[in-house]
Amino acid sequence: MHTTRRRGLRALAAIAALSCGLAAAQGFPTKPITLVVPNPPGGLVDGSARLLSEPLGRVLGQSVVVDNKGGASGNVAYAQVARAPADGYTLLTSYSAYHVGNPSLFPKMPWAQKDLAPVALITAATNVIAVHPSVPANNLQEFIAYLKKNPGRLSYASQGNGSLSHVGTEMFKAQTGTSMVHIPYRGSGPAILDVLSGQVQVFMTTPPSVMGHVQNGKLKGIAVTSGARHPGLPQVPTTSEAGLKGFELEAWVAIFAPAGTPPDVVNKLSASIKQALDMPETRSRAAAAGIDLRYQPPAQLDALVQRETAFWAKTIQAAKITAE
Repeated sequence: MHTTRRRGLRALAAIAALSCGLAAAQGFPTKPITLVVPNPPGGLVDGSARLLSEPLGRVLGQSVVVDNKGGASGNVAYAQVARAPADGYTLLTSYSAYHVGNPSLFPKMPWAQKDLAPVALITAATNVIAVHPSVPANNLQEFIAYLKKNPGRLSYASQGNGSLSHVGTEMFKAQTGTSMVHIPYRGSGPAILDVLSGQVQVFMTTPPSVMGHVQNGKLKGIAVTSGARHPGLPQVPTTSEAGLKGFELEAWVAIFAPAGTPPDVVNKLSASIKQALDMPETRSRAAAAGIDLRYQPPAQLDALVQRETAFWAKTIQAAKITAE
């Protein structure tokens, strides 16, 4: 009798929780939503958040505000969202390198992957190997040859220790047997300024950061690190076309909510994000900015995180990359 009663109480509790979740989703949102960005303005992550914010606000009927919280290789922003109320009003615009790389870079972090619930993958991007015009190389093979003849002479920028541009360039150095000096920055915005001035000569980063500068000749695009040419840089060959087989590098940006956010709120956010990304004007703006829209729902995003976390752990250990 007691067992039956306990089962009945649990069933009632489950029904009540489900009802609360449905009610939360039906009434959501009733106030503005904040997209916390772990980078300064500029670059793929910030660009992706700003691309999404206006159309998502229209879908949801509330304003969506972008809040840049750069610093500590993304850990400041990630911790802020991890500690935020689990109500769907504070969301993280997550950068793949921070999300899957930081757990292997930092022995102690103010957040953990389990603190964040996947909502939706929103964008993905190849990377461009961009160099200052002062570098005497006009294609990838000439660039590699120059690096081999001048080990350590050139420096390369990254968005920070453990960022995709850092890990990816170290992978490039290992595969080509070359040497460059690493200069870390806090995001793409500050990095690109020094690359344009020639203080740092090389930057492997996503197209939004450098596409306009390559198009107007302020930087040279040596290669894109994907299996296909980028539509905004059709004249720049892929690494495979340029003679470097097996070297591909891609970044992604996704939306996460604090763990414990009601599933129905997460699902409503995810469906709304898909609707916002499918708008023709969103697609047009993305194409102009060199951003590849690529929606995935929560379950697929979670699987992607698990796969890439394992891969990055092996890569970081092999390259002996540490956070500073």
